[in-house]
Amino acid sequence: MSKRDELIAKYAADLKEKCGVSADMDLLTKVTIGCGPSIYNADASTVSGSDSSELETVKNNFLKGKLGLSDGDDLDGAIVKVMDQYGQSNRNKYRAVVYYLLTKHFGKESVY
Repeated sequence: MSKRDELIAKYAADLKEKCGVSADMDLLTKVTIGCGPSIYNADASTVSGSDSSELETVKNNFLKGKLGLSDGDDLDGAIVKVMDQYGQSNRNKYRAVVYYLLTKHFGKESVY
């Protein structure tokens, strides 16, 4: 099993255990691949739910850049919802899991 496959399995487990979501493995794999090499970097592979600049990056680079959403789509509300779903007390919020949940929230699976 490759390192990426191990990470995808870890992300699927996180979705099930911490978010109560059964992962669409095909979509999760595509989202993970879309994250690029950041998944292998300890700092870049996670999202800090309490760091406003980090959340701005998620909004601008992922929601607007990748998914093509606009400010009128309540991007901040969706990020807060996903962070709550993942669990505010959970320190390690994996970027691929956050992106997966946001993709599902907005029904943008077709982007992948």
